[in-house]
Amino acid sequence: MNADRVPSARLLIATGCAHCATAIEGLTRLVKTGQIDRLEIINLLVTAGKAPKMDRRTLPQIELGPFRFEGALSAGELAEWAKAAASGGGWPAYLAYLLDHRRFEEAKVLIEAHPERLAGLLGLLAEPDTPLATRIGIGALMEDLAGRPLARAAIPTLETLTLSCQPQTRADACHYLGLIGDPTVIPCVRRLLDDDDDEVSEIAAETLALLGNSPFGEGGRP
Repeated sequence: MNADRVPSARLLIATGCAHCATAIEGLTRLVKTGQIDRLEIINLLVTAGKAPKMDRRTLPQIELGPFRFEGALSAGELAEWAKAAASGGGWPAYLAYLLDHRRFEEAKVLIEAHPERLAGLLGLLAEPDTPLATRIGIGALMEDLAGRPLARAAIPTLETLTLSCQPQTRADACHYLGLIGDPTVIPCVRRLLDDDDDEVSEIAAETLALLGNSPFGEGGRP
């Protein structure tokens, strides 16, 4: 592991927090093994005084390198995130984590700051074990980014996904290409009119109409 990239960690806890002890133990172990270089632990009830409205369900709060987590994480999960932080990667998985935990605005802000991270997130659509919650979150994100220039960075990834062996991935990729609204994707979308899956071909026709390009040629046929 490159010592220059070993991440630091900051842990926010409160007295009586059900999962805080596990986080302390897991992060302390990472310090001992050199996977993080330092750990700062802050008891919010001591530093900020008793806060009756504090939502204990969001504790512990863990800042691990560039990543921030709320709630319980296992020792194995902490180790994996430390490894991702050290490598400078892990952004697709972290964005998926945010979407899965309904932290949509945080995911959007991160993508707005680094549009290139959107392509990595969309790449998860090609993985069969990607959870439904993540797929739904990606869909909501793409709808929110519809028509915005930053979404164009994802066009090469989406065009590749239209070649997936999974019909649902092809359908989703085609739909998202339409949301981006760039007419340069029309040739790619037109190829899907002849897709073996009816849903994919229907979405291709809808996408072409959205892009202002008729899915039908002369004589009313594709």
